[in-house]
Amino acid sequence: MWQVLTQLGEGPGVQPLTRCHDRAVLLYEYVGKRIVDLQHTEVPDAYRGRGIAKHLAKAALDFVVEEDLKAHVTCWYIQKYVKENPLPQYLERLQP
Repeated sequence: MWQVLTQLGEGPGVQPLTRCHDRAVLLYEYVGKRIVDLQHTEVPDAYRGRGIAKHLAKAALDFVVEEDLKAHVTCWYIQKYVKENPLPQYLERLQP
């Protein structure tokens, strides 16, 4: 079982990928007081294909819902996740 650690509520989330070669990460940035841009997921090659990016996407979107934020999704993988999991609580929080 994977543990998803999120720091979405703790300030800027851009961490250089060069320091995260052994960690799966989701890059994001607050672009407004209540709007977060979900920018990119990155999973190390050795761990790809195990559903880790899916866990990152779900954790990020659940956080957006729980904190009553809006999300601008520029990450192609999270866009795909939302398309495959079109839950109303996700869809109503998406920004174009």
